[in-house]
Amino acid sequence: MKFGIGRVSKFEQNLDLQIDAFVKEGIDPKNIYVDKITRRTDKRPNYEKCLNQLREGDVIYAWKLDRIVGSIIQLDKLVNRLDQIGASLVIITQPFVDTRDKSPHSKLIRNMFSILAEFEVDLISERTKAGLDSAKRRGVVLGAPKGLSEENKKKAKLCAHYFNEGILSVSDICKKAGVSRATYYKYLEYEGLKGKIRPYKKTKQKGRT
Repeated sequence: MKFGIGRVSKFEQNLDLQIDAFVKEGIDPKNIYVDKITRRTDKRPNYEKCLNQLREGDVIYAWKLDRIVGSIIQLDKLVNRLDQIGASLVIITQPFVDTRDKSPHSKLIRNMFSILAEFEVDLISERTKAGLDSAKRRGVVLGAPKGLSEENKKKAKLCAHYFNEGILSVSDICKKAGVSRATYYKYLEYEGLKGKIRPYKKTKQKGRT
């Protein structure tokens, strides 16, 4: 089955291009899921609703990459999630992204996604370290309290980054960082985010008939 996933910002309400592209690909309007939100700050309920009902052989279509993901890390995560289901991803205006194709060329492109995602993680880590070094030179005390191991300090920074990015659920962040939910919230407090912590509400998903 074919599905379309789209996104527009709250200030950009025109969906015509995306909807027309989905219909042209033969996607039933009832299988088109669109979220009207900003890319990095809000949850995407319709995006998750679509992904949670996928079955083996299904294909997800998006008009452009930035209509379905906000970073290379998120793209790599999505492709891996679809692989586990046995579903595929097609970007209509960027045909080099078509995971239905199992050719060596397609495998190369997908490997590049993983490499770029790893590179993006490294850049985030470098920027964080540079910021900490700069703060230290100014005499600013940051980070977790004394007594926390270096490894756990890195996990605290990673939790804070994903929290600020606002893309992943609490469960996904805990899984990526390798921490419990209670530890996750403690790390956010350590990073000075206690007053910004948002409750995460799991939405009920209806099964596909």
